[in-house]
Amino acid sequence: MRYDQGNADELKTKFWKALDDSPFLFLQRDGEPQTAVPMTAQTDKDADSAIWFFTQKNSDFAKLGPVTATYEGKGHDVYARFHGSLFIEDDQGRFEQFWNNFVKAWYDGGKDDPDILFLRMDLREAEIWSGEMGILTTAKMAMGMTVHDDVQDKHAETTL
Repeated sequence: MRYDQGNADELKTKFWKALDDSPFLFLQRDGEPQTAVPMTAQTDKDADSAIWFFTQKNSDFAKLGPVTATYEGKGHDVYARFHGSLFIEDDQGRFEQFWNNFVKAWYDGGKDDPDILFLRMDLREAEIWSGEMGILTTAKMAMGMTVHDDVQDKHAETTL
């Protein structure tokens, strides 16, 4: 299936806004579904190809490497699955930018807790779906009518 690039750009914009509004997602190491856990993504509006995470040094993510994230916006209006790779982020400015009381609550030693591992996920491929169907499409679904053509522009394969 071919995707319109304008539609992909629109869905990417929608995804970034949704992730900023509700930064909770499931993250797992590729090929290791048992590692899937909820995480809080730290986002920067000027950095649209990376997100950051605070975790513990003994977490599965300390192994670094390829990961996959799944996301559902809090209003069920956007869904995404995206891939990337984890790296240790050693930029102290980024650490300070994202440190807040919600992060602090996980670390008894505060910013100096020896268990903190600060990671960056460099993003690659993504699939993004819009959950907004509209009244007409919803009515068609309720009557059992086909809606494939109506929702074709609600999905895009892209890179982040």
